[in-house]
Amino acid sequence: MQRLIYSLVFHLALPGVWLRLLWRSRRAPAYRQRIGERFGHIRAPAEFDPARPLIWLHAVSVGETVAAKPLVEALRAEFADLQILLTNMTPTGAEQARRLFGDSVIRHYAPYDIGWMLRRFLRAFRPRLLLLMETELWPNTIHEARRAGVPVLLVNGRLSDKSWRAYRRFPRLSQIMLGQMRRICAQSEADAERFHDLGAMNVQVTGSLKFALHGSGSKPRALDAIEHWKGGRRLIVAGSTREGEEGKLLQAFRRCLADHPESLLLIVPRHPERFDEAFALCVAEGFRSGRRSEAESVTDATQILIGDSMGEMMTYFASADIAFVGGSLVDTGCHNVLEPAAVGAPVSIGPSRFNFADLCELLEDAGALRSAGDGEALGELWSELLANPELRERMGEAGKAVIAANQQALELTLAEIRPLLARRPE
Repeated sequence: MQRLIYSLVFHLALPGVWLRLLWRSRRAPAYRQRIGERFGHIRAPAEFDPARPLIWLHAVSVGETVAAKPLVEALRAEFADLQILLTNMTPTGAEQARRLFGDSVIRHYAPYDIGWMLRRFLRAFRPRLLLLMETELWPNTIHEARRAGVPVLLVNGRLSDKSWRAYRRFPRLSQIMLGQMRRICAQSEADAERFHDLGAMNVQVTGSLKFALHGSGSKPRALDAIEHWKGGRRLIVAGSTREGEEGKLLQAFRRCLADHPESLLLIVPRHPERFDEAFALCVAEGFRSGRRSEAESVTDATQILIGDSMGEMMTYFASADIAFVGGSLVDTGCHNVLEPAAVGAPVSIGPSRFNFADLCELLEDAGALRSAGDGEALGELWSELLANPELRERMGEAGKAVIAANQQALELTLAEIRPLLARRPE
C-alpha cells in the first residue's frame, strides 16, 4: 500500500518535475537535453544487440559514475560478450560517463521511478542483472526489475545516518524494497548495520569500490600548467566545493595568508554552472584571481585560481601541498576524501562528513586527515600544516598506506555478480 501511495504521489508530481528540469536548465542547459529519456522514451543505439547479455548499471551522478569505473572495466575484461547499459540522473553524471567510457557502454538517462516507464525500459533492454550504485534505492525500480525476473544488487552500498532516518519513516516500504534485492554489498560494517536495522537480511560487507580507483600505479601526473603557476609557492586545493562554501574558504585563506603570504588557493566548484559565481565572489572579496581556462589571467601575483574544468580533479590534487574536500564546511556531508589521500596530499575537511563518515574516520585514525569546525579554524589548520613539511609528508604517506591496505572491494563485489551472470535468464 505504501508503494502505491508513493507511486500516486510521484505521478501527481510529474508536471512539477518537468518544470523543475526546465528551471534548472536556465543555469545548466544540459538539463534540457535528452529530456524524453527521463520520461520513458527509449533511445537504444544501433550497436545495441538484443541477443547479447546486458547488465543495467545505475549511477546517479559524477561520484557514483567514477566509483563504477573499476567495476565496468573488470566486467568488460571478464565477460567479452557482455553489454553494459549505464544510466545516470544528472547531466554532470552523463558527461562523466561519456568521458570515462565513450561508446564502450550504452549511455542513457534512467527513467523516473514510475512503473509504466520502467516496464517500457526493461522490455526494451531486457537486462540480465541490475546493479544500483551506492544509495540508489527506488521502490518501483526494484519492484519492476524483480517482477521482470531481473536480480537486483546494490553495489558499493552506503547508508548515511541522514538517509537511514529518512527510510525509517517508511519501515514497511523500506523492508519490502530491501527484501526484493538479491544482495546488498555494503561499504562498511556501519552501513551494513543500518541496512539490517531497516530489515535487510541479505547484506555482505565488501568494502568501498572507491579504493579500487586508486590502486598501485594510479597516481596521475601533476598538471604542467598548475605547476608553472604554482612556482615555488605552496598550493592548497579545495575540491568539489558547494554553494555557500567558498565564502568560508576565503575566510580560511585570508587567515592563512597572514602567516604564509606566498600561498596559492585553487578552488574547484563541484558543479560547472557555479564556476562564474565562485570567480566573481573571489574578485569581490578583493583577491587577485584567475581561471584555469584563461591562462593569460594568471600571474605570479595571483592568489586564487578557479579550476573551471572537468575531469582534472585528481591532477589538481597531485599538485597540492594541502587538500580540502568540499561539501564539508556546509551541511552536505562531504565528498570523496580518498581522492587526495591516494596521491599523498594531506587531507583537510570541515565538520560535515555524514556521506563519508567511515572513510573520514579511517583516514583520521591513520593520521592522514584532519578536520576544522569553521572557516577560521580551517585557516589555522592550513597555517599549521604549511609551517610543518614533515607533518604534511607523514599525513600524505599515511593516506597512501590506507589506500594500499583496502584493495579487496572489487574482487568481493565481482564474486557476488559472477553467479548471477552464469545463470540462465528467467
